[in-house]
Amino acid sequence: MSICILPFTVSEHKEKLVEGFTKKYNVDKLVYFEMYEDIKLCIEREKEIKGWRREKKNKLVESMNPEWKDLSYRL
Repeated sequence: MSICILPFTVSEHKEKLVEGFTKKYNVDKLVYFEMYEDIKLCIEREKEIKGWRREKKNKLVESMNPEWKDLSYRL
């Protein structure tokens, strides 16, 4: 996500303001993120990752955050 949007998006999810997967399954930890200055690249990457199978997504998370800790404090 864009460096400008990410902190706002994380707080929306933590406060359960966004309908969808995170609210339905009570997801409130940020375990992986990438920062982009170009919003178009950010959106392309997000769509790419969303299209992956769960196993591939898990490997991506574990490459950066093997303990699956909440990284929202880093923003």
